[in-house]
Amino acid sequence: MPYVPANPNPIYQPAMRVISAISQSFPVTITTTFAHQYITGTIVRIDIPVGLGMPQINQQTGPISVTGATTFTMPIDTTYYDAFTAPSGSFPPAFQDGQVVPIGEVNELLKAATNNVLNPNN
Repeated sequence: MPYVPANPNPIYQPAMRVISAISQSFPVTITTTFAHQYITGTIVRIDIPVGLGMPQINQQTGPISVTGATTFTMPIDTTYYDAFTAPSGSFPPAFQDGQVVPIGEVNELLKAATNNVLNPNN
């Protein structure tokens, strides 16, 4: 059975995504393991388990700016943070993944709450 750490087509949007990379820069660039389907203005929390590096960003929140299907930036300066290391493994995993968890939206935008991303044919 292949290890699938997150559902690429969840019923509820926006959904949690697994982190594959975090840059040491300002603004920070975060890469997810597959298309995140987020929109600019979504507010997310970063959850980094012990052992993956970059503990300084754990539990930080902020709005995102989408830069690609699997990438976005946040206004956090990680230049001098410890390096992030994505785990590698097989099923069952011997680790916990770093995660991006949507927690809100910039009020002036209010797009994610009204954007239907579900397939009407299901």
